[in-house]
Amino acid sequence: MNTKHFEDFDRIRMLWPDHLGLARGKYVPSSLAPNGSAFCVTTFAMAYDRDLIPAPGSHMLDGLKDVHGTIDESTLRPSWEDDRTGVAVADLTLAHKPYAVSARNALARAIDDWAELGYSVKAGIELEGYLLEPDGHGGWQRFANPRSMVYGTGTLGDPSGFHDEAIWTAERCGFLIESTNIEFDESQFEFTLRYDEALRAADDAFVLRTMVRELAIRRGLDFTFLGKPFPDVSGSGLHINISLFDADGRPALADDADEYGMSDLARRCIAGLVAHHRALTPLLAPTVNAYRRLQPGNLAGCWANWGVDHRNVTIRIPAEGGSAMRIEHRMADGSTNMHLGVAAVLQAARLGVVDELPCPPAYTGDGFEDGGESVDRCATSLDGGLDDLEAAEALAGAVGELLVANFVANKRHEAERFAASGGSIDSEELSAFEISHYLPYH
Repeated sequence: MNTKHFEDFDRIRMLWPDHLGLARGKYVPSSLAPNGSAFCVTTFAMAYDRDLIPAPGSHMLDGLKDVHGTIDESTLRPSWEDDRTGVAVADLTLAHKPYAVSARNALARAIDDWAELGYSVKAGIELEGYLLEPDGHGGWQRFANPRSMVYGTGTLGDPSGFHDEAIWTAERCGFLIESTNIEFDESQFEFTLRYDEALRAADDAFVLRTMVRELAIRRGLDFTFLGKPFPDVSGSGLHINISLFDADGRPALADDADEYGMSDLARRCIAGLVAHHRALTPLLAPTVNAYRRLQPGNLAGCWANWGVDHRNVTIRIPAEGGSAMRIEHRMADGSTNMHLGVAAVLQAARLGVVDELPCPPAYTGDGFEDGGESVDRCATSLDGGLDDLEAAEALAGAVGELLVANFVANKRHEAERFAASGGSIDSEELSAFEISHYLPYH
């Protein structure tokens, strides 16, 4: 639990996730931190290149109103910038009510919705990404390390020393790190955070992602969590693990009498995630680039299926069951709006419970060519994913109708501009659009 207070610092860096999942913020003197600070709500209609559209909920055409950020002191932690700065996440309100387009507010609602059913929610988040270095031509390439290997550690795994700096800094800043390692490809890293209350887990992953990138930039390097920054090598995922607990604190997804150690509640949750698979896709894969990764055989969650200790399905449960029972959703990548992604997974799972949906059989094939007989897969483009989300009234209503409307409007604009650029995700190199719009921010 946080034990820091505003007066422990000279200034507070107030952060909040915008509609793109980016960390917007303000510096506020610690003496004024209890008051928070306001900013223009129309940033929730802003593209990566600052182009504005009148997206629902952005108030672009009625005065560009203020939304107010109230700093949540429970999220306060030391900054990686200097000892005088604290970092915290803000709650957003508009006209003294929770701002309906805020992803963090959407996650708080999802947690409350589960509480009404009698369950508390915890989440654990795993992030993958690449360390980058200048390519000598004004761009970026993977940090050169010919000794890199899967599950690499130590100097052989990262001769730059960046990994150690990131982990020691994370611990000093109060992040709960479960494990870190080199992932599949050269200079690809994985950061796994220990599971915690769902809102805190999303806050931590959101801030950690910002910290990792800023530490790299301070070294003259960069770090990208983009889903497929290099088309010819492995993509990077963001895995969302959820656990539910009953009123007595017992793991509600577990049942030792079941063949897989799963409760009926767990099966209903999985059924909801399978049923809403296509509608979830753009919320978890919110960029044009993400659909380079969502292909068969990429361990990326394109199929509407589940399995036991299986990395080629979208919804994975552990083999050990019991207190370790959780549901791991493997579709998202690091461009996902962290809070929105967790909220969407929780709401889709909850709909499976309230609608009493039947759970399909577990997938047991190899998963490289298909996801099972008659198993659906996600859209192959951002446009297609948005079509599926717009058609999904139940999920949109659960996540938040205005939030989804804002998201769809912004992302339609993004997809249209990509199409107009002449780019293609079938190309063997990133398009100019992906390089200019995504790499600097994800």
